[in-house]
Amino acid sequence: MESAQNAPAPTPDPAPVPATTPVSEAEAAEAVGAEAEAGPAAAPRRRVGRTVALIAVAAVLGIIGGTAVGYGIQADREPTPLPALNQPGLAYPAKPLPKGQQPVALSAAEDRQAKADGDLRKLLVPRPAGAREAEFAPDDGWQDLASYAAGFKDESWMLEFLNESAVRRIAVRAWDSGEHRTTTVQLVQFRPSDLRGAVDHAEDQMSYMDEEKYAGNGGDALKGSGNGRYYLYPVDRKAGYLDLYQARAIFQRGDVMVDIHIFDTKKISKNDIRTLAEKQLERL
Repeated sequence: MESAQNAPAPTPDPAPVPATTPVSEAEAAEAVGAEAEAGPAAAPRRRVGRTVALIAVAAVLGIIGGTAVGYGIQADREPTPLPALNQPGLAYPAKPLPKGQQPVALSAAEDRQAKADGDLRKLLVPRPAGAREAEFAPDDGWQDLASYAAGFKDESWMLEFLNESAVRRIAVRAWDSGEHRTTTVQLVQFRPSDLRGAVDHAEDQMSYMDEEKYAGNGGDALKGSGNGRYYLYPVDRKAGYLDLYQARAIFQRGDVMVDIHIFDTKKISKNDIRTLAEKQLERL
């Protein structure tokens, strides 16, 4: 006798089949017509999100793969030699100095900063032969900040600007020549700082020179200065007064801003202001 544990499972009885209800020919035809009107079953919507994601991943992998191949090709190539130096006598790396030998320091004439750190008045262009020292020129050649700022229309703004820009000192030379000509040369020096004192001062003065109430033109470039310009003003005529002509030159060299003015009752030529500015530039 088999134990109950090994006995085969009983087979379930088959589910009862419902009886078929007879359908008439008319009802069958009506059902077929309804099926035809309903049309085929709607197809399920295609899911595109996964497809787009797969395409994007493939594109990124393609870019990465192409970049890697490009780097690989470049790494396998022989390095391109640099062109030879144009100036003879130069070599790289530079030859070190012999042991115990120190580099030769620039002379005061060659070191622009050394010249400017000395007596700034000595860098002023000399007064021409036959010219007379102007009455308003300071005896010692130094101009104080207040009198310098007083020469500008907005005196208070100029004082504030110069103080904020770390102005150091102002050297001036002025002379009279001819019948009514007066010339003034000012060297405005700024202290070393993270500001661009001399550059900003020169650029600020040149920025408005093309306005009608000043020179009314953009001036001419002063060769060799890098950023300097010189200007001729239109004649200023007033009833009861002599005609007034004016010329001005502005440039910057290192930490020094140079401002040159010529006034006369007769016409001033471009050569007059340009030559004077070039002479002052050479001394800096």
